[in-house]
Order: sequence, then C-alpha cells, then structure tokens
Amino acid sequence: MHEFSAAVLEISVEGFVRKMRVKEILRAATQAWSPAMKHPAYLALGTAAQQLDASFNTSAALEIFEMDFADTSMDMKLRGTLPTSNRFHSLIWVAFDMEVKGSSGRLIGGSESGTVSVFSPDAILSAGEDAVIGQSNKHTGPVHTLDYNRFQSNIIASGASDSEIYIWDLNNFSNPMTPGAKSQPAEDVSVVAWNCQVQHILASANPSGKAIVWDLRKNEPIIKISDHSNRMHCSGMLWHPDVATQLLLASEDDRLPVMQMWDLRFATSPLKVLESHTRGILSISWSQADPELLLSSGKDNRILCWNPNTGEVIYELPTANQWCFDVQWCPRNPALLSAASFDGRISVYSVMGGRLQQQQHSTVDQISASFDTSDPFGSGQALPPLQAPQPSVEITIIPPLKKPPKWERRPVGASFAFGGKLVMFESPKVAPQQQPIPRQVHVSQVTTETAFLQRSAELQATLQSRSFSSYCHGKIRSAPSDAEQDIWRFLMVNFEDEARVKFLRLLGFSKDELQRKISACLGRKLHPNGLDVNDLAEKMQTLSDQGEARRRTRRAKRDDGREGRDDGREGRGETRRTRRASRGETDEKSEARRTGQGETRRRRREGRDETDEKGEARRMRRASRDETDEKSEARRRTRRARRDDGREGRDETDEKGEARRDGREEKVPERKTLFFIFSIPFNSKLISSVVTQNWRDIVQSCELDNWKEALAALLTYANPEAFAPLCDTLGARLQAEGTEKRCLQACLCFICSGNIERLVECWTSQRDCSSPLELEDLVEKVMILRKSIERLRSGEVCVQSSALTEKLIQYSSILASQGSLSSALRYLPDSPDQAGVQMLRQRLLHAKGEILQRPQPSAPAGGAKGPANTHTLAAHTQVRHCTIVSSVQDGWNDPPAVRAGQRKKKLPENYTPPAPITAPVMGFSAEAPGPHDRVQVPPGAPQESSIQSLQQLPAEHVEQKEIPAEHMILKTTFSSLVQRCQLAAADPQTKRKLDDASKRLESLYDKLRDQALSPSILGGLHEISRCVGSRNYQQGLEVHTQVVSSSNFSEISAFMPVLKMLMTIANKLAV
Repeated sequence: MHEFSAAVLEISVEGFVRKMRVKEILRAATQAWSPAMKHPAYLALGTAAQQLDASFNTSAALEIFEMDFADTSMDMKLRGTLPTSNRFHSLIWVAFDMEVKGSSGRLIGGSESGTVSVFSPDAILSAGEDAVIGQSNKHTGPVHTLDYNRFQSNIIASGASDSEIYIWDLNNFSNPMTPGAKSQPAEDVSVVAWNCQVQHILASANPSGKAIVWDLRKNEPIIKISDHSNRMHCSGMLWHPDVATQLLLASEDDRLPVMQMWDLRFATSPLKVLESHTRGILSISWSQADPELLLSSGKDNRILCWNPNTGEVIYELPTANQWCFDVQWCPRNPALLSAASFDGRISVYSVMGGRLQQQQHSTVDQISASFDTSDPFGSGQALPPLQAPQPSVEITIIPPLKKPPKWERRPVGASFAFGGKLVMFESPKVAPQQQPIPRQVHVSQVTTETAFLQRSAELQATLQSRSFSSYCHGKIRSAPSDAEQDIWRFLMVNFEDEARVKFLRLLGFSKDELQRKISACLGRKLHPNGLDVNDLAEKMQTLSDQGEARRRTRRAKRDDGREGRDDGREGRGETRRTRRASRGETDEKSEARRTGQGETRRRRREGRDETDEKGEARRMRRASRDETDEKSEARRRTRRARRDDGREGRDETDEKGEARRDGREEKVPERKTLFFIFSIPFNSKLISSVVTQNWRDIVQSCELDNWKEALAALLTYANPEAFAPLCDTLGARLQAEGTEKRCLQACLCFICSGNIERLVECWTSQRDCSSPLELEDLVEKVMILRKSIERLRSGEVCVQSSALTEKLIQYSSILASQGSLSSALRYLPDSPDQAGVQMLRQRLLHAKGEILQRPQPSAPAGGAKGPANTHTLAAHTQVRHCTIVSSVQDGWNDPPAVRAGQRKKKLPENYTPPAPITAPVMGFSAEAPGPHDRVQVPPGAPQESSIQSLQQLPAEHVEQKEIPAEHMILKTTFSSLVQRCQLAAADPQTKRKLDDASKRLESLYDKLRDQALSPSILGGLHEISRCVGSRNYQQGLEVHTQVVSSSNFSEISAFMPVLKMLMTIANKLAV
C-alpha cells in the first residue's frame, strides 16, 4: 500500500490531494500489467490491430512503461521499446521463471497475422538483442485472445478464428496441443479463460454467445452453455475467483447489454443477470484481490464497478466520450486499473476516489498535428493557422467506493473498552454466500495485574469478615523488611485491649517498671496526672544528694578493692614459701610441721590485721584530702560521671535495638533505667513535664535519636485528649528529616495517633505509589487503620484528604481496568465537587447496568468478589469470553450492534404469590370496598350491580411496543408500497388482495417489535426493502426466493407470501 499512497497523493499548497486519474499516455494499444511479484509495476503496451491514429501510422511496437508513482505528473516513463512486424490483438504478461531465475517473466502477444510470439521483458528493458524468445504460426487467422494457467505459469491458451484453440508450453513452445476437436460450425474464438480453482479446466466462448468448458485430462468438452434468446454475442468471459463452478459472460450486442452469471451445477439458465449498461459490453475484468469488485466497459462510454454477489453497481468511473475496449486491474496494486479507449488513450485510475481533471482534446488538433503545416500537400503554400477553441479544463471530486474493498478491510480487529473489556472481531473465511454472513464479536475480560487482584480480594475478604488481627499476622509474616513488620505490629495493636501498654512493649519499655522506679527515686507513688510543685522542689535536692553519695560510695569501694588485692598478693607469696620449706622436712618431724602450719596461720592473721590498719590509714588520708579540696574534686567527679553515664546510655540504646530486632522483649536493667530518669540533660525537662503535663516541650526539643523515649513518655503519662496531637508533632519532626528511616518512624507515630491523612502524606513522600502493588500497600494500611479507628470510636470515620482522595481514585481506576467494577465503586471517594470522580462513578454504574441514584460510600463496607471464570490468554493475562452473533449488512466493516435483551422485573425477597382463582368471578364492584364495609360474597353469587359495574369499568389500555429504529425502514417501505398499489389498482380483486396484505403485514411488524426474527431473515428483509425502494421488483423477488429457501418456514410463513404477492402486483402495475 505504500506504492499506492505515493501514487494517489500529490503535494499542494493546501495539503494532500488525492488524484482520481493517476497516469495517462496517448497510445492506441493493447495493454498488459506486469505480474504482482514485479516491482516497480510496469505496463506493457502493444500497438493495437485494426486501429489507426490521427497520423495513419502503420508501424507496430511493443513498449514497456514504468509506473513511477513518486512522480506526480501524469506521464508514464518509457523504459524499453521493441519494433515488431505485426500489431497485436491480445497481450499477456506471465510470471514464468520469476521465482527461480529472478527474471521479469515473459510477454506473449497474439498478432493479427496469426503469430504467437514470446518476448523477454528483461531484454526489452535493457535494449538487448534477443528480445524475441519464441514464435509460432500455428494459427491460420488472427489470434483474438490469450490466457495463462494460474497454477502453471508456463501453460498458455490461445484462441483464433476457425474455432482454433491451442495449448502452449513455454518450455516446449514449438509443439502446441489442442483441447479437443474443433467445435462446429467453425467460428471465431473471442475469449479463452482458465479456471481459477481447477487447473485442468478451460473455457472458451464464441461471438454467437456459446461457451464451451473443456477438460484437458480428457481432451474433450464437458459442458456447453448458450443463451436461449440467441442475442448473446459474447465479448468477454471470466471465471469466479473463488467459486470454481461459476462463470461470467458479457454480451456486446446493443439489444442485450448484460452480463450473465452461470453456475455449472444449474446450467439450464443464468444464475444472475447484471443489467446497467445501455449498449453492448466490450470488456470485463474481475479483481483477484476482492471478488466483490467486477469492472465492465461498454459502448455507452461508461466504466462500471459491480458487486457481483448483490448485482448492484457500486462505482462508476467518469470517462471521456469514447469507448473503452479493454479494462484491467493492476495485479500489484489492487486499487489501480487501466483503461484503453478507441481515442488512443491509456489511462490509469484509482477506485479510491479523489480529484479528476478532465481536459477535452479536439480531434481536429490531433489530425492537424499529424501533418506538416508548412507545406502539407506540396503546393508551395503554407496552411493558415487553425482557429480552434482552447481545450476546457474541468475538475471534479469523485467519491471513493461505497464499501471498502477487501484489501482495505481489517481481517481481524480488537479494541479495549472500559472495565478491562477487549472486543474482538474477525471476518469469516468462507465461500461467498447469497445470504448475509453472520459474524461473531468476542467480548473478553482482560486482567493483567493478577497479584494486585489477589491481594485486593484478600483485603475485601478481611473487611467483610472483620478478621483484622489474623490479617495483620499474615502481613507480619510476609513483610519484606523489619520496618514493614513494625508498621503491621503497630496496626495490629490497635485492635487489642490496652493498646498504649502494648505500644510501650513494642518500643522496648515496661510501663509498670518505669513508674515504679520513678516513684522509688522521688520518694512517693507517681501518678500519671503529675506531682505537687512544692514536693518536687523538696525532692530535687534529695535526688541530687543521694546521687552524689552513691557516686562517692562506688569510688571508695573501687579504691579499697585495689589495696586489698595488693595485700592479698603479699600474704599468698609468704604462704607459698612456707609450704616449700615444710615439704623439705622428713616424716619424723611431723609435729614440727604442724607447729609450722600453726605459725603460718598466725602470720596470716597478723598480715590481715596489718592490712586493715594500713587501709584505715589510707582512708583517713583520703578523707583529709577530700575535705581540703572537696569542691574541685566534686566537679571532676561530676564530669567523669557524665562521660561514663553517656557511654552506658549508648550501650543501652544498642542493646535495646538488638533485642527488638531479635523479637525478644527484655526488661530494661535497673541501672540504665535510672540513667534515663536521672540523666542531667533530660532530667529537669522530664520531671517538669510530668508535673505540669506540658509534653509539647519534650516532643519539640528532644533529640530525634531519642524519639522512642519521647513516644514512650507520651504513651505513659500524656492525657488521651492531648496524646494524638503530641504524636503528630513528634511524627512531623521525624518526617521533616526527609530520610526513609525517619519517615517510617514518623509513620509509627501517626499510627499511634490514628492520623490517616498524615500517614498517607508521609508514606507517599518516600514510596512511589504509581504501580498497582505499591498502591495496594498503601490502601491496605489505610483501610486497616481506618477500621481500627472506627472500632475505637464506634462509628464511621470521614477523612478529608486530597492526597488520599487522589490515591483512592487511582486505586478505583486500576480495579475498574481489571474488571472489578463493584470493588472500584466501593473504594471510589464521595467527592461531588470533582468532575473526574463523578464521571468515573457514572461509567462504573453504566458498565454494571445500574442508574446513578445516590452517592456511594467512600470506603468498602464489605468484601467484593474477585474475577471469576477466567481463562488464560497469555502469560500474566486472563480473559473472560462472551460471544455475540450479529448480521453485518453494510458500512465500513463496523462491528455489529449489540442489542441487549429485555430485563425481567425483579421481585422482592418477601414476595408472596396471590392465591389461585378456583371459581369463576361473575362480577366486580365499581369501587373498592373500605376496610370496614367489605362484605364476603360467595363466588358466583348474583349481584344486582354486576352488569352496571362491568359497564363502568374503564377499558384496559394495552401499550404497544415500538419497532426498533433500525427496522422502521421496513414498515415505512412496505406500507408505502401497499398505498401505491392501492392507488394504481383498478380491479376489485386486486384491491381486496391489497387490503388483506395490509392486515397480514401486521404479523411482520409484531415480530419486529418482539425482536423474534433471526439476523439472516432481517438481512434479507432489508435487502428486499432496498430493492422495493429502487423499484427493482425482479431483484427483490430473487432475494425473496433465497430467504425462503434458507430459512425456517414456520418463522416466515405469516408474512413472506404477502411480500411476494405485493412485489408481483407492483411489478405488474409498474408503480
């Protein structure tokens, strides 16, 4: 199609303009297109026999022109020429050896002298010497026709005068064969044609109208076809491209300018007659690319394009006032055709419509141009200039074909619709039928996000069953990271009792231990509501003195331990020396050894006493030194204590983090807890906050590394009213850091406070929620947190968050695209001020077949069923199929309309059917009795007002359905036909028939209202309606016969005989 696009488009100032006439050249010639495999396309022209141009030139030549469609001019480029001795009656170009040797095929010409010549196009294009490959003079008269076998390109058939038909083999051109004995009486063979489906079947036709079908396996004719009127002078014959038994004959007789379609299975009469030409038909050509396109040219100066299946003219090419004796389709570009006319023109047209520029050339100009104007007659005088009017130029816009050709139709098509629907159609690949072919439209549900749908279905099931704790447990087990596990642990705690206590445990603290140690240090029981300010002032000095005393005691113990270790070493050395000395004594001195041992023990005791005395002396010296410089020593000890306590605090933080990662909960050691309470930088703020309940200073000024301690203090001491804002403040500080770690910590604070809006903002600031699975992660957390808040507040929670609204709209759109329309409606937020939300809601309701009545809830109240009954289309893609059968009549290959069935009225669940009537009811009351004056009357009892009551009853009004709009044309057409016949009818019998027909047509209209007719019958009725509208009653009767023969008689017996009678009467009355 790229070649055609270059051919039919030309660049102008206003844009692209399609041209109707593509190329043109002045030649009186017989034409032949190059085979479809040849690129670019070439057109071979051989000088036509029995035709003269204005110059009376008698020379002959074979020329090859290139169709250069990139050139917007009308000229053809001459690529090769070969002078010949004879002119041509027929010329064909076959694809012989093109696939094997890569050649351009062969040109075969039939001349007026009876010669059949074979030419090499390659030699002509290259101006070679051996352009003529073969030549034979077997025929005794002019060779009128040539054709090649579609299955074997080396097999050629030729027809000449005296009933001569020869079969040629290009591999052995010198020995042709005949298909059988000559037909008698002998006459010219006007056309031969090979069957397009069966390779050994050949047909020939004579000018007398007789056609013969030959079987080359038997070398004899198998059937003869002739018109009974004997006025059928055959000028063309073609086999149907798809149906092997159908043959088309064209008549050049002006008395019978028709084309007859014959079927060899019913060869007694033509199957169809195509009538539109007013004079004889000279040439026909059947498109091999689309069997529904048939060209014909006649003596009425018309080139018509037919649909042979329906018999209607679908296109007419505007031509000059000259006969076209040869029309041919281009094999390579099916939209192009060439026409050779007797005025010496070869024109190439496009059936796709466009601009046609017609220029009338005067015959006088052509004649005068053929003579030498200086001295044409040798008289020595020049001719005066010819005064002739200038040719007029007319530009006409020609529309394209009414129906797209086969090569422009999409064989298959698919389009996505709302809700993940995929609509597909395909053209049926069957033999052409007379009835409209039903086509199938497949509507499938496509799901590409299977993991997303599965997780969404699990969330829906959880929201319906309210098993939130088990859902959170499952999320904790499948969490990909520790931070994700912490988030789901915090979410799960919201559904448990004493949530704040369990939050503390998740942070690594114990509320009871924390309160006990603070109370022990302050000297009284600590209440969450705080302490007295005066009592705090008294205890602060005590806390400082006690802390200093403990530090001094610890330092003294460390110093005493060092001195004791030194004395112990001296005693142990003396003991070892004594033992070595005692081991040297003999057994006879055992008493002395016992005495030595006693002496050793006494020495040890003396050593310990001496050590104690030395230690006491040292302590006294240190005490005196402490008293001398107590203030400076206190400052040094304070700084040392701070450094030591800072190291211990860091070790404590590392130990707590390791314990939480391992999932173990352990008590905070006493010494580390005391450090947290009494550390110098945090001590005054913490105690002041406990007393005054001013926790905002803590969350606003604490180090972010100590966020857990700050959150633990809030969980322990903050009032419920102030707890949520304080957690939000702490979370905002963490979120402001901007790192992923801090944002996840901030999410924990927002979960503790129950702030859904801040949770969404914080989560989306670090996570890309554009993908379905990432968005599913966010929606799961939001829905679970929302349900926990509703549980605590015992009511529905309304969240006003633009970020959440945007994400829920995106989530609903993804659900809708995967076919989960109900779930998408549940998640769609209630935002009447947003046009996009309302549009999406309306589309969802329309897709579900509902009517928008009231806003839907913004959050799902229960579960939604996931996609069911799906079949795998491809990897990670699932579809649900639904097939719709329809009948396509016309149009640019549009999918058939889907007509929804009538819906049944839904009955309420508590509906109770009325009691059956078991006795006849003889009368009715005029008015319904009231609840107090209702009288029970036995069934059938006579009443005085029975008749009067019946007379007072209003007449029952029965509403009649409307005929569908697409079928109203049937009622309009048939009713108008009845009226026209009634006005034209003269005899009473015909009028009675028409009155009866008018009544009986109501059965047809009732079936149309009830939509009780099949698509094939409806298609036939519409075809009959078109025939009636165009006054072509004969064609309408043929369509009527086809519909009756292919339909169920019980379905059409009520109205089809009436239609036949109507068309018969209308044809007789000529209305």
